[in-house]
Amino acid sequence: MRDITLVTGASGGIGADLARVFARNGHDLALMARSGSKLEALADEIAASGRPRPLVIVQDLIERDAVEQTAGALAQAGARVTILVNNAGYGMAGVVRKQEPSELMGMVDLNIRALLDLTLRFLPDIIATKGKILNVASIASYFPGPGMAVYYASKSFVSSFSRALNQELKAAGVTVTVLNPGVIATGFQERAGFHKIKELSKMKGASALPVAEAGYKALIAGKRVVVPGLDNKLATLIVPLVPDALLLPLVARFQGGRH
Repeated sequence: MRDITLVTGASGGIGADLARVFARNGHDLALMARSGSKLEALADEIAASGRPRPLVIVQDLIERDAVEQTAGALAQAGARVTILVNNAGYGMAGVVRKQEPSELMGMVDLNIRALLDLTLRFLPDIIATKGKILNVASIASYFPGPGMAVYYASKSFVSSFSRALNQELKAAGVTVTVLNPGVIATGFQERAGFHKIKELSKMKGASALPVAEAGYKALIAGKRVVVPGLDNKLATLIVPLVPDALLLPLVARFQGGRH
């Protein structure tokens, strides 16, 4: 049986760098995303470094049968998931009333439903092998986000679910870590529409690799929560102390004005 680390959203950004960090530390990988060409290129890169070539699984997790299709592909390859990295997700900038309902529902499907579906599907093997789960949320999970309301709310689910599941699985010897990065220089901003909003377009973001390394280190150490970067850590400590009457208008203005 081939014990693997499954990384979703591995075609770029944090997901690709998480795959590189796991591979560098000796993990056998399965890479999942929609873009087969990008996954194959990353698998080739990892294999060229002398590591086992990762399994490549091309799936769109918004599709309802994607998780079962993935489980079938892993079973056919004689592989089981011992570490699950739920990284796939996206955001859309803009007020709810002006966004396409299909985009918002797709966000919920990917950021919440697919993450839960993957976790439930592979949890028996993770428990059997005393494995680990890394869920990628965001510092957005710490407060409401007018201007990106559904995205912020979806990441709040990821954070809350991860922390609770970590407590539930302690007795089974399984740890769940939630990674809460700030703005990262990836393709996320382009898809989210940051370029359309003056303040957001100025945010270049940090490099994804140090964030991936921090997430990996916290996962292996069995930490419940990791927030990379001093500024981000301070924000998570201060924001809960700010009343909504002050916080909400500030966030709304930052993310596109008064709407």
